[in-house]
Amino acid sequence: MNRVLVVEDNENNMKLLCLVLEKYGYEPIQAFTGEEGVEKAIAEKPDLILMDVQLPDINGMEAVKRLRMRDDLQKIPIIAITSYAMAGDREMILDMGCNGYFEKPIDPLTLMDDIEKIVSSTNL
Repeated sequence: MNRVLVVEDNENNMKLLCLVLEKYGYEPIQAFTGEEGVEKAIAEKPDLILMDVQLPDINGMEAVKRLRMRDDLQKIPIIAITSYAMAGDREMILDMGCNGYFEKPIDPLTLMDDIEKIVSSTNL
């Protein structure tokens, strides 16, 4: 896994995620809207997608739904990033096609360990 598509509309969160990914040798691909995320996923075929749930155009779950409908993107792990921490959210996010999720605020000290745990448990 080398290339990670980060779909995040908050510039500070984007910078943090990209900084951590680059520190560990990953190449981040940035998208700031759900539509842009879908387009870049189709064009770039990243090894992993980090998808914010709340985006300014289509939300992250709609973007995930569109990505999972494509045969060529079925095996790419998708991790949702959400500020929603309500009961039932985990199940909804996983049911929509994500392999896991992180709650905001993101902890840069544990981010890569958390990614590795989710990716290694993925049966794609």
